[in-house]
Amino acid sequence: MTAHSFHLAGAALEARPAGTLHWPAERLLCVSDLHLGKAERMARRGGAMLPPYETLDTLHRLAAEIDAVSPETVVALGDSFDDLAAADHLGEEARGLLMRMAAGRRWIWIEGNHDAGPVDLPGSHLAELARGPLAFRHIAALGAAPGEISGHYHPKARLGGRRHACFLIDGTRAILPAFGTYTGGLDCTDPALAPLLGPEACAVLTGRRALPVPLGAQRQDARSPRPRARRSMAP
Repeated sequence: MTAHSFHLAGAALEARPAGTLHWPAERLLCVSDLHLGKAERMARRGGAMLPPYETLDTLHRLAAEIDAVSPETVVALGDSFDDLAAADHLGEEARGLLMRMAAGRRWIWIEGNHDAGPVDLPGSHLAELARGPLAFRHIAALGAAPGEISGHYHPKARLGGRRHACFLIDGTRAILPAFGTYTGGLDCTDPALAPLLGPEACAVLTGRRALPVPLGAQRQDARSPRPRARRSMAP
């Protein structure tokens, strides 16, 4: 797998194909929007019944990222749990996985809008984290100083008719994709994202490799009329 290397506020970073952000010089791995326990939360609140396997799938993928880069610090960038009750309802296997991943390293839970409170799991709970030139928070702030790392929006971009979870990166900030298995996404051309991103912004698509695509090309594609399906003339 090939990561996309870039600089932000002087820090050399890597957008990894799986959707995590690696800061090699600090041995730090950042992941956003795990939304652990989403199937359980939906069932508990009377919503759609989804197969309850997404939490373990998400955690096994995260464990693979941790094994790949051996970070000293892991930053979970908010909405790690679909709500705080979901953290309490984690199964024994999921809790054991988290305990093993956190062992021997600093683990930081950043407050999200779904999980705005501490959880009874290893690690520390912070509203935001300042580390060197970078600021880690869940939701991007308008007017933020260069060096902001955030999540929340679950950005996605189109390529070849398919939607891919993506990073959004410009000279001020990087917005991470959602890492959770049961997470939807917001198109990277959505007006809600426009005030946050400069004209030089790019979308870095996740998948087999991290693929950078100028955001301007995505916006132009979104404005282009879609071809209409040809109607059959058969009787």
